[in-house]
Amino acid sequence: MESLGEKLKSTRMEKGLTIDQVSRETNITARYIEALETENFNVFPGEPYVIGFIRNYSSFLDLDVQKTVGLYRTLKIQEQPVPVEQLLRHPPRMPSFLIPAILILAVVGLSGWGVYNLIINRKQNTVSSTNVRIPAEYMMEGNSMERRFYKNDAVLIPLDSNMYKLELFNIGETVTIRTPGGSVILDLSQEANIDLNNNGVPELRVTVADFAKNNPDMGALLHFFMMDSVAVFDAATVDTEQAVPFTINTVSSVSQTIIPASVSAYPFTLQTVSQGYSMFRWEVLNERDRREKSQHYFQRGDERSVQAQNGIRIWTSNAQAARFQVIGGGRTYPVELGGAGEVVVADIRWVRDDNNQYRLVLIRLESGS
Repeated sequence: MESLGEKLKSTRMEKGLTIDQVSRETNITARYIEALETENFNVFPGEPYVIGFIRNYSSFLDLDVQKTVGLYRTLKIQEQPVPVEQLLRHPPRMPSFLIPAILILAVVGLSGWGVYNLIINRKQNTVSSTNVRIPAEYMMEGNSMERRFYKNDAVLIPLDSNMYKLELFNIGETVTIRTPGGSVILDLSQEANIDLNNNGVPELRVTVADFAKNNPDMGALLHFFMMDSVAVFDAATVDTEQAVPFTINTVSSVSQTIIPASVSAYPFTLQTVSQGYSMFRWEVLNERDRREKSQHYFQRGDERSVQAQNGIRIWTSNAQAARFQVIGGGRTYPVELGGAGEVVVADIRWVRDDNNQYRLVLIRLESGS
């Protein structure tokens, strides 16, 4: 009988997929995929994680989820040791006169257990009814806001002496947000421009930075940014006289396209080479199984590389104290964060447009001197 790990590995190889390809498509870290195929379950935080990853991986490979989970449970049962004395020992015979007494005690015990459960369930239902989460309402202050929203949470956006409300309506396969102009449906890393006052010009950009599909208890990390009407030009255009603005979105002037349109969001590397003294911090975005953070004080000549699949958040105390460049798809792209002595917080992340094209963009979140 084929084992769980062999089943997953052989099916993946029959489909011509590498572990890295599966990792990108499923958002499961590569080391967890390798652990499932080698049946090394000790690397997982707990059994619920193992079963959850088996379900997601099996579904991705078009396997019968119930059968693969069954293979795992069978494997765990086989691993449980059975004491030799239990295998050799014969159970003692029970005197026949004790059987009626035991049956009576069992009936009384079950009745008492039923009454106890009824009382406990009533208490739990009363407590749970009083602990129902009340939807929160937040006020956006300044040009940007990022926080985790849960179902029916709302944000109020002030614009031209008016107040506009956006509400997180649903979290399923996608995220649904109710806006003054109607509902907007977004996937992970996808962004949309919102026309708040219905004047034909979008004033707000919304990006879904993180969420777990069909798990509303996890909420959704939403990023809101007030836009201006300045259009930027496609970085892939060589002839500047023939350059045309993006037709898919009007992007704020604080955003910069690093890698132009691509059919997929692929891993990239951010390289920094210090040209002076500065404090530099970074955090890998949207990778729940591998959320990395680091802080480093740069001296002249220091170098550092950061790898990510979805995005990186950067803090730097002196935007010109280091030279930044992005390596992706076999090419190198220079990145300009800001001026000398400028404190910059920015995201380098993939975003998806209405045409299902991906762009790696630099998004300035806040800055100061």
